[in-house]
Amino acid sequence: MAGTGIRARRSCLAVPGSSQKFIDKARTLPADQVFLDLEDACAPLAKPEARKTIVAALNEGGWGERLRVVRVNDWTTEWTYRDVTEVVEGAGANLDAVMLPKVQTPEQIVALDMLITQIEKTMGYEVGRIGIEAQIENALGLTNVNAIATASPRVETIIFGPADFMASINMKSLVVGEQPPGYDVGDAYHHILMSILMAARAHDKQAIDGPYLQIKDVDGFRRVAGRSAALGFDGKWVLHPGQIDAANETYSPRQEDYDHAENILDAYDWYTSEAGGKRGAAMIGDEMIDEASRKMALVISGKGRAAGMQRTDRWTPPES
Repeated sequence: MAGTGIRARRSCLAVPGSSQKFIDKARTLPADQVFLDLEDACAPLAKPEARKTIVAALNEGGWGERLRVVRVNDWTTEWTYRDVTEVVEGAGANLDAVMLPKVQTPEQIVALDMLITQIEKTMGYEVGRIGIEAQIENALGLTNVNAIATASPRVETIIFGPADFMASINMKSLVVGEQPPGYDVGDAYHHILMSILMAARAHDKQAIDGPYLQIKDVDGFRRVAGRSAALGFDGKWVLHPGQIDAANETYSPRQEDYDHAENILDAYDWYTSEAGGKRGAAMIGDEMIDEASRKMALVISGKGRAAGMQRTDRWTPPES
């Protein structure tokens, strides 16, 4: 069923569904996820042909371990149902999730779920395997984010869409992701990011930050990405190959933190066992660990394992 297990989404690469050149390039890049876009990156007159291009690209394969996602148009347009039916009917067996932009109410997620379910039953696909990614891009969507997160078991991620959101709330800025002029203390996006993160974590979903449009400013990307990564976000959109390595690094644990988390888990398992004395609290080096330590370590180890990290240090039980 969609939504189960941890699937790394540190870097979510946006690719215009109308560009065969960019689609071919995306297969060679180290992004965790590629989403083929039928919405903003695809001109209205190009959308019908782009659907066919996307179906062919998904069925041709060559995507490796990358998550394969298609962003359809939002429900207020005339294109949504054709986007979903053509793409899912044509390539549902090779599609991991459908991304729905500008989600405002849980009913919009329910409608997408029902449509995908009908297609799966008609085509003989496994019902419920294809996930949904919900993109929050305006004030109404944010106020409904908890209901949106629980609207369907297919929901896997909640995504912040900063550009449309900034316009939605009349933010006085034209630079997506940067602080608006005059906001000189704190982070103008903190409430938005935390609201999305709380809804995601409360319902076992992933939280994904939106794009940084200054694509040549990799240092700026790292700085902005570092904010949401510090809060606990799982990944960020990337618009250019030059942003991928920065995203993968920013949303992965540091090697020393990953090693330490794995060592805490090993040590806690041993100390709480018969051989370790059935202790609820113990020392690992100069640090006391207990059940709370184990829970914190599980978060870091889970992200590291999803990213394919390997241990470089291993804890061993003390000699008796």
